Amino acid sequence: MAYQVTIQQSGRQFEVELGETVLNAALRKSVPLPHGCKNGACGACRGMIVKGKVVQGAHSPSALSNDQRSQGMALFCCSTAQTDLIIEVDEVIAVTGIKPKRMPCRVEKLDRKTDDVIELKLKTAHDMRLQYLAGQYIEILLKDGNRRSYSMASPPHLNGPLELHIRWMPGGVLTDHVFGAMKERDLLRIEGPFGTFFLREDSDKPVIFFASGTGFAPIKAMIEHALFKELSRPISLYWGGRRKEDLYMMALAERWAREVPGFTFVPVLSEPGVNGSWLGRTGLVHRAVIEDLPDLSGYQVYACGAPVMVEAARRDFTLCHRLPTDEFFADSFTSSADVKNVV
Repeated sequence: MAYQVTIQQSGRQFEVELGETVLNAALRKSVPLPHGCKNGACGACRGMIVKGKVVQGAHSPSALSNDQRSQGMALFCCSTAQTDLIIEVDEVIAVTGIKPKRMPCRVEKLDRKTDDVIELKLKTAHDMRLQYLAGQYIEILLKDGNRRSYSMASPPHLNGPLELHIRWMPGGVLTDHVFGAMKERDLLRIEGPFGTFFLREDSDKPVIFFASGTGFAPIKAMIEHALFKELSRPISLYWGGRRKEDLYMMALAERWAREVPGFTFVPVLSEPGVNGSWLGRTGLVHRAVIEDLPDLSGYQVYACGAPVMVEAARRDFTLCHRLPTDEFFADSFTSSADVKNVV
């Protein structure tokens, strides 16, 4: 049994099988709906049910609030159709034709940046090059059938190994392995690319990138892509962490600020310590953006980090500081703990 889903704006249609999520059905039919984590934690696939009925699966309250549900909104990554549907959601045309594929790869390099961040480089076979947009992510397939998602920190034009930034989560099946037993030339399986977090190049607005911790990974890829394309838009990068070590590639960002015209870098620490060695900005990274740019009406914003940070920025930027809602693009870095914290 199958139900028909119609996207109201475009009239495009696809079928969803009984028990299949709306998002999975769309991606299976190469219909490019916005998405991020695909597990109800980030909210990227949120849209409106104009007509019809769905069963809303478990999700994080920050991804879909009770007020939003009462207004008819749903998370398509964890919604199953009970009738034919008419939905309102923006298709992401730029990812059309980029289809996820599964492939083996080898660990080419393990570079420990800090005590809890490793730069992992994965080499794919020459005849299995991954086509992706800067900002998208892959999933590492674990032997028990589970998956872990990581954004590519390397831009696609380099044609080299895929660069991932892995933060150690003690007790995490994959991260314990990466920081313990993994070694160069180990074989992994990956699938991707996924996600709709990428730089919209059809705009000339100044760009604000902001990230917390390893949320810097897709931001790095997008910035390097923008520099490669010689885009002339002013770029501001705000990167936050608890301690200075969390800004594990700060020297690279400082070099961009020195060498790239129109590029500004603002590092921000929330817990700089009491020894006085940190002379930079302190507090929450999205509040630093507001302090510098209280009127965001003429900007585009790209945010990546913990869901609570992303949602706080979305709320404050759009409700209080005039950022148009359709100029805020985000990727929430969800861990296995975030996935478990659903209702």
